[in-house]
Amino acid sequence: MQTYDVVVIGAGPGGYIAAIRCAQLGLSVACVEGWLNEKGKPALGGTCLNVGCIPSKALLDSSHHYEFLKHDALEHGITASGVSIDVNRMIARKNKVVSILTQGIASLFRKHKIDWLQGYGRLLKDKQVEIKPVTEDASDTQVIVGKHIIIATGSVPATIPVAAVDNERIFDSTGALEFNQAPRTLGIIGAGVIGLELGSVWRRLGSEVVILEAMDEFLPTVDRQLANEAMKTLQKQGLDIRLGTKVTATGSNNQQVMVHYEDRDGKHQINVDKLIVAIGRQPNTEHLGLNDTGLELDNDGFIIVDEQCRTSIEEIYAIGDVVRGPMLAHKASEEGVSVAEQIAGLGGHMDYGIIPWVIYTWPEIAWVGKSEQELKDAGIEYRTGSFPFIANGRARAMADTRGMVKCLADTQTDRILGVHIIGPNASELIAEAVIAMAFDSSAEDMARTIHAHPTLAEAMHEAALAVDDRPIHI
Repeated sequence: MQTYDVVVIGAGPGGYIAAIRCAQLGLSVACVEGWLNEKGKPALGGTCLNVGCIPSKALLDSSHHYEFLKHDALEHGITASGVSIDVNRMIARKNKVVSILTQGIASLFRKHKIDWLQGYGRLLKDKQVEIKPVTEDASDTQVIVGKHIIIATGSVPATIPVAAVDNERIFDSTGALEFNQAPRTLGIIGAGVIGLELGSVWRRLGSEVVILEAMDEFLPTVDRQLANEAMKTLQKQGLDIRLGTKVTATGSNNQQVMVHYEDRDGKHQINVDKLIVAIGRQPNTEHLGLNDTGLELDNDGFIIVDEQCRTSIEEIYAIGDVVRGPMLAHKASEEGVSVAEQIAGLGGHMDYGIIPWVIYTWPEIAWVGKSEQELKDAGIEYRTGSFPFIANGRARAMADTRGMVKCLADTQTDRILGVHIIGPNASELIAEAVIAMAFDSSAEDMARTIHAHPTLAEAMHEAALAVDDRPIHI
């Protein structure tokens, strides 16, 4: 059996980055990955690159351009007539983007001399990993040994019995990326990140979208002020978001899906051409054989790890969606770097308090740190500064003035505790707040930092000034 310094199981944004960082540090690395793309060919990148972050953003950008030409271009003096959408071509572009990026990872593996072992990895005793092939032309099952093992198998879409996914009428998030035309009516179960982003894509392309959310509160993890603003904006755009609903059954009626649900007003039914189940994701441990290894899981099926991502078995680590914490690609990536550096004796570092979150609707929603309700619940005294994009020169020039920036700082120390943004390019703007918090900056530090003019980032500057009740432009 061949022995490696590190065997990584899974090549998503946690696994492939862990593998590359290990190789950079001089370790011999094998990465086990059994993903097959839409053509049935092996591919790296996991959910994120193949059927998650990247393809969904490609569709969001394409649909955003289409909506701009249809509804917003005239404000800029642009008259566009005969605008139409070729959904198949849009999907083909999305697939091309995915292909370029996944092939790029394969190139990086070759550059760093990482062995990509194509198949499903299963843990055996004594840090052995069995690799089962997933294609007919692949070689037989093989077994390798890792002095250290990193489990990075990610997550899969969660399911519910009352809406069984067949990807013909009822779809999971993967199937919803492959529609060949915009359905006339579209139902979505779940008003979280996935549901809102997919709903935005197909609503822009002409679908009537109804989103059924079991919780009474919209986006409960988002600062309430921003969540309320987002709810109003998304509803104004045409998303029919119904909170406090429980889907009780689904069925078919000719070419439509019948969705039965209950809310405080009683029982209801809607008929839709297609239904997407977007209720979240669950850890992917199906092929790992954990029952035979003694690796400990919690009640929700996540692999139990400590703050350094060490499992209950020495020299075996787990990162990303398969362990506790937010299911975010960048969280997985940084855990991968941290574990690689621990293995190499460099210590490793991961600050879970400053992981940025983004929802790629338009306007975008992004935040880092604590929300107002979290600070109140913790009894922490804080000051708030906010600034609306309607008063920002660049946002005015863009004709995109919806939203605001909100900065929360400790009353005693002025240390930034959280920054929350809803508005154009919030996903890019939040990086400034993450860096500021990483260095324990105060709101005054951000307020004293020179921001280029005219930029959307000036709204960050003004929100920091507003913490001290001295914004310039409002």
